Amino acid sequence: MIDLEALPHLPGCYLFKDEEGTVLYVGKAKDLKKRVSSYFQKRDHDPKTASLMQAARGLDFIVTNTEVEAFLLENTLIKKHWPRYNILLKDSKRYACIHLTGEKFPRIRIARKNTGEGEFFGPFVSAKERDYIYEVVRKTFQLRTCKKMPSRACLRYHIGACSGPCIGSVSTEEYGEKVKKATSVLKGNIRELIESMEAEMKEMASRQMFEQAMALRDEIAALEYLQEKQNMERQKKHDEDILNYIVRDNTVYLMLFKVYKGTLEDKQDYVFAFGEDFLEEFLVQYYSKNDPPEELIVPESLEESLVEFLAHVKGKKVRVTVPKQGEKKELLELVLKNVEIGFFGDRKKLEALQNKLSLPRLPNVIECFDISHLSGTATVGSMVQFRGGRPDKHNYRRFKIEGVEGIDDFASIAEVVRRRYSRLLEDKHEMPDLIIIDGGKGQLSSAFQELRKLRLRIPIISIAKREEEIYVPGLKSPLPIKKDEKASLFVQEIRDEAHRFAITYNRLLRQKSLIQ
Repeated sequence: MIDLEALPHLPGCYLFKDEEGTVLYVGKAKDLKKRVSSYFQKRDHDPKTASLMQAARGLDFIVTNTEVEAFLLENTLIKKHWPRYNILLKDSKRYACIHLTGEKFPRIRIARKNTGEGEFFGPFVSAKERDYIYEVVRKTFQLRTCKKMPSRACLRYHIGACSGPCIGSVSTEEYGEKVKKATSVLKGNIRELIESMEAEMKEMASRQMFEQAMALRDEIAALEYLQEKQNMERQKKHDEDILNYIVRDNTVYLMLFKVYKGTLEDKQDYVFAFGEDFLEEFLVQYYSKNDPPEELIVPESLEESLVEFLAHVKGKKVRVTVPKQGEKKELLELVLKNVEIGFFGDRKKLEALQNKLSLPRLPNVIECFDISHLSGTATVGSMVQFRGGRPDKHNYRRFKIEGVEGIDDFASIAEVVRRRYSRLLEDKHEMPDLIIIDGGKGQLSSAFQELRKLRLRIPIISIAKREEEIYVPGLKSPLPIKKDEKASLFVQEIRDEAHRFAITYNRLLRQKSLIQ
């Protein structure tokens, strides 16, 4: 389900997904809300976009600090997911870098791959601006560009574009100083150079040399571009995981950014009940199944035993960093920004549902049931849990129907509801704030009777397909909630996820039966 109201007016990347959660298209935006909304406002789409909108069933997004970071992240996500609708836009190469080689007299070049000796700067999103920077640095410091130094001076030396190390017109020390200055500029320490160029530009303008002044203006703009931080793609030789969270209403909302060699490649989000040692429990469970990074960036210190556990799983030391300032602190804050926007935009959905159903409290924990079968065979039940408005997949459950023969959705729903909540009662676990049944009045009645037998008073509703009508026990007619209202759309989103989960399990059982 796509909820446009959850989108912020901020730069970032958006991902359209199909009903299975597969990424169909990755796009970037200066303003996520405006860009994504435009897909639904426009009617005369081209054939490819029209096909995308027909297939899209879900949307995810990642907020960035700048539009430049959105460019970089888009490139990374496309290469990670290979979305079907991005095929014609994909570039098999990474954004190019500027390379100062590691030779005795280093040369400056444009490099697609950051391999080899020397230093790499970038990558740069815009080829035009990259070329400006390359030309400014090359001309200002008269660095060589030739792959092999010639035995005599070339044209570039004679026009003053190269200092001529090939003929000994510059010493190793002098050339080294030029390289140091070029390195400083490429690292972003360029204020002095910009000031001198601005003075030169003004002088040319006063002499009415407007074409040269405009060229300098463009070169200055290109150098200033270097100063913009590019948090999404940094030159690193190790992997990082960046984790941050918010605890609210006894619930933990956590996000994990996975950064490979300086490039953000994925984000994962989790919602679970708060506990005193929740962070330790999460890290142990997560890294028992996933390889720990070389560096873990977190907002608080970890117990030494936990750090040792990570090192044991990794097979070598894992550096745990709690940054107080600088680039890593900014990345930690960026993850927090995504937690705030990504999760608490969902609170509006919860509030809308609470209001429409007249619930006594916010439905923070919602459980939804569905039944799936193929002509009465391989009948299964599914239960998905949404916590804080988001799927909590750790608490998904699936049921192989045992006490029902043939096609009987009423009895099947009764069985899974009975098994689920009798187990929660037995284990003394928390009950949900709302139960949703996929079906009409019959399925709802069957589930409601099981709750009564267990003496449970939990709000319960059902949603019937086609008209997406919502029913509650005791009323013959559906509630006056339109299917395009926020509350109904949220219920449909949860129901669709339960349906997807049930079908997946049904297919699995049928595949197993064919193999046996």
